[in-house]
Amino acid sequence: MRRVKASITALLQAEHERWALWLPVGFGTGIAGYFSLASEPGLWIGSLLVVVGSAVLAIAVLYRAPQRITIPLISLVLICAGFAAAQWRTAAVDAPMLEKRIGPTGIAARVVRVEATAKSLRVILERLRISGISPARTPEKIRIHLRGEQPELWPGDWVRVRAVLTPPPPPSAPGAFDFQRQSFFNRIGATGFAVGTAERFAAAADERYLAPATLLARLRHAVTQRIRDGLPGHLGSIAAALMTGERRAIPDSITNAMRDAGLAHLLAISGLHLGLVAGILFVGLRAVMSLVPPLALRFPVKKWAAAVAIAGAFQFGLIAGATVPTQRAFVAVGLILLAVLLDRRGLSLRSVAWAALIILVLQPESLLGASFQMSFAAATALVAGYEVLREYRPAREPATGPLNAIFRHVGLYIAGIGLTTLIAGLAKAPFAAYHFGRVADYGLLANLVAVPITALWVMPWAVVAFLAMPSGLEQLALSVMSWGIAAVVGTAQTVAAWPGAVTLLPAMPLWGLIAAAIGGTWLCLWRRGWRLAGLVGVALAFVSTTAVTTPHLLVDGDGRLVAARTADGRMAVDTPGRAAFTRDMWLRRAGLTVADGKWPSAALKDARNRDEEVNGIIGEDSMMPDFTCDITGCLYRIAGRTVAIAYDEAALVDDCWHAEIVLSLVPVRRRCPTPVAVIDRFDLWRNGAHAITLSPENILVESVNGVRGDRPWVVGRRLD
Repeated sequence: MRRVKASITALLQAEHERWALWLPVGFGTGIAGYFSLASEPGLWIGSLLVVVGSAVLAIAVLYRAPQRITIPLISLVLICAGFAAAQWRTAAVDAPMLEKRIGPTGIAARVVRVEATAKSLRVILERLRISGISPARTPEKIRIHLRGEQPELWPGDWVRVRAVLTPPPPPSAPGAFDFQRQSFFNRIGATGFAVGTAERFAAAADERYLAPATLLARLRHAVTQRIRDGLPGHLGSIAAALMTGERRAIPDSITNAMRDAGLAHLLAISGLHLGLVAGILFVGLRAVMSLVPPLALRFPVKKWAAAVAIAGAFQFGLIAGATVPTQRAFVAVGLILLAVLLDRRGLSLRSVAWAALIILVLQPESLLGASFQMSFAAATALVAGYEVLREYRPAREPATGPLNAIFRHVGLYIAGIGLTTLIAGLAKAPFAAYHFGRVADYGLLANLVAVPITALWVMPWAVVAFLAMPSGLEQLALSVMSWGIAAVVGTAQTVAAWPGAVTLLPAMPLWGLIAAAIGGTWLCLWRRGWRLAGLVGVALAFVSTTAVTTPHLLVDGDGRLVAARTADGRMAVDTPGRAAFTRDMWLRRAGLTVADGKWPSAALKDARNRDEEVNGIIGEDSMMPDFTCDITGCLYRIAGRTVAIAYDEAALVDDCWHAEIVLSLVPVRRRCPTPVAVIDRFDLWRNGAHAITLSPENILVESVNGVRGDRPWVVGRRLD
């Protein structure tokens, strides 16, 4: 045992220069611990833990305790600090959330943001006055869709509108993405849609008196409008996405093609785009100044170019919406360019670590999002991967001629794109499997074509368009830029149409995601041979996709949609035309594209809607031999278990005695003595969607609110 401890101590000492890289890991562990709790802890707990931990650490340092004591104490303080930061952030953004559907009702509010979608206008409103809701219960912000002909709206305008409002949607299934939590941290307390036309009753005040955030939103909206006016159609929508981050107007067909081809990252402004903007400004300005010998020989033009590139990248990040990938990219690029100003080396894992720590301090909730996880997984893996390549690359042989030199540079560039895509793709794969359940099989080939076009053609012309806007000459640059955009879209559509372009996976279990995060971090942050132990965690993550158990039954929180897994692995839904978004989420989590199983009660429901008399059992053409239905409900038998699905209270007379689980879409007002569990309309209303997993040994019933617990972002449902 002593020998093992000595070996571990020696390895840690040998890696002492990498210890700082683990700062965001410890901080993030505390954040994850906070969000994993089933109930909200007292606000004082996190602060107390930080104070006590810091005091113990100070005493240990004061008395010169050995590193085997101080290092664990530092780790503990970091974890406590992350826990406290998440608590403070939650308390800071806490605002009322709508608890039930209301409307149509009158709303007067100020426009915060305007987003054009393919079919409507989406606006975020603040400073709300909502009929029927007291000021104390009025949300801080709401998001509504405006359909049809609407007035031209700008951030800062005051509007009146009648709208139907609902609480932000809860997860569609236990363990699914929590839109309510996302809305809570964005301070959006309700969503909905307008009834009729909005009325702009007051324009924005004098811009000298507007808040900086409103001014920035107006600038972003103006730039987006200029881009779409200069380049109409879907090409203009894509150009706007690349320049201002407004991508909701892109047609779904193109978005799906980009996603299936593995090129969706090109539509979301991230490190690639911001790095290209900074690089274009830095290289271009330095090249121009170098053409003036008196200037280049007497002054530090390289540092001047770096300073301008930092300012340009910052402005681009603000106009792009300052999303998590943009923030991460700006911090990383800013540190690299700052290193140029200070004559230091900038590209390292330290810059990535500091970027992660800064974002986690400011927005702890970002740790749970796919954007943060995939962005930092790719950035960390790329820097670590190229660190290894620098250590083992052979010495370059000089090129024998100009033509050979050109071919060599082109080959290295293409190889670099391929290697970068491969490393980033492998790093993001576990997170993509967990959040999206899909893998683009030809992503490497598509990126080999699309990334050079974006880097060498599209983004340089985007920078030119930005620079030309003050003079009103951006349309020429946008027109030339559109050639490259069309080529990227064509590549995506071609690759997405290939057979087997996408592999669908059932949703990875949470323990698989944790294994991927731990294993990947261990593999990337250490430098010596013991880093390879991280491959075990990565392997476990991929193995976890084969251990997924898809629930046998799913029912949504409104009791409008029920889905069942067939014996051959397909999914059938009882009302295919309802709750399309929920149905699609269930299919995606099951690794399916369509619900092609036939629900036996479909014919019965049609007959009931026509007031026809139907008796007996649906025949064998139902494709679900374990399903039997009559006019009042169904019996579902699988894995030696029987579940009764009741559409009518009359079904409960028999179901309460013959089924082990009763799933009733109407309230159960009688005592059911036999079933293991009874889930009725009230349970769905209170606890949200339910998932039932059956086996001969066990019956597992999970609900959305049962998994989430009692947290500030969980909207309570009241039966009034």
